[in-house]
Amino acid sequence: MTPTIPVQDLATQWSYARKLYPIYYELAREFAIDVKPCADLEAGVDTPGKEAVEQANQWIEHMDGSIQVHQLRQFLQTSSLVSQEGLLTLLQHFLTKATKTDAIRDKIDFLLVQYFSQIAPSGVNDTEVDLAYVAQAMEPVFGTVELKPPVWLNALDRVLESARKCKSLDELLHGGILEQGRKAKGLAGELFYLPVALVAFTRFGYLMRRAFFRLMLGDLNLILDGLTALEDRGITTIDCRRAQFSAQEPIIRLRMICQSWKVMFQAEYSSGSPLRMLVDLRASVEHALANGKAKGGAGAKPAAKPISAGSKPAPGKPAAAKASMAFAASATQEAASSAASDADAPEFEVSGSSGWGPGSGSQAKKK
Repeated sequence: MTPTIPVQDLATQWSYARKLYPIYYELAREFAIDVKPCADLEAGVDTPGKEAVEQANQWIEHMDGSIQVHQLRQFLQTSSLVSQEGLLTLLQHFLTKATKTDAIRDKIDFLLVQYFSQIAPSGVNDTEVDLAYVAQAMEPVFGTVELKPPVWLNALDRVLESARKCKSLDELLHGGILEQGRKAKGLAGELFYLPVALVAFTRFGYLMRRAFFRLMLGDLNLILDGLTALEDRGITTIDCRRAQFSAQEPIIRLRMICQSWKVMFQAEYSSGSPLRMLVDLRASVEHALANGKAKGGAGAKPAAKPISAGSKPAPGKPAAAKASMAFAASATQEAASSAASDADAPEFEVSGSSGWGPGSGSQAKKK
């Protein structure tokens, strides 16, 4: 005779299902995932029977397989519906799965960084975010962690150091840096789930996000200053086809879009951020500055002062200041519609270099 599931186990499963259901149902609605509502979860039944719990588990399992990593990432970074408690529930749900696929690993990796990003003070310095700092903050997830990192985790610090040396987003995206973290996760295998490894990957992902922020904002400042310099020369349009805009894109329109991106990038890192467009737009502006030809028919004025990454963006024109972010986002989508979608790419599609894997590297530096 098959033993019955203890009542407490049923209650725990139901409790998790009830917490996950509103998150998953909203995800299904937003991404048009074809799934029918779970009647008992929809009704909020307090004391379900075994069959109801099994049906709820099947519904959750179906959604686990239907929700892609990029969808989970986009939803959690743009929705206000999921609290820290909701993130913790999602983390515990995936961490307790008996079989963990690469997709589940990537979801766990993202959720760890997202959770830590929400609880970490905004003013914390990168140098403060060591393993001990992260481990203490993540105790609700891991409990107490023994901080004796295996040698192979040192590779993450080498990637972070390379990221800190980057001077532009283009250098970070195309310099072979991001691929290394991705490879580290893959080569770790089951060792990825060692508590100390999870702490290390949480720290790595968080600091890589911050590197993205700094470089994105630096590029935006350069673009905005460059647009001002072009306007000072009497130039009103530039060729931005490489960035998926038009051959004669109005500078005033570009300024509106960049201002909206600047606001977007002040929030948590978004997988939907037009990273490639930003890189290519900077290149287009730099090319126009070097070319110096007026596209709008106005006479060229004396060259403006050179721009620098540390300078502040000049204020936009009145029309740009009044433009809504919705317009800029719409313009971005319109321009990107002909480009290949990067939606399925992991948050950090991170290439190879030697020295990856549990058996490589040197002894970890002690704090």
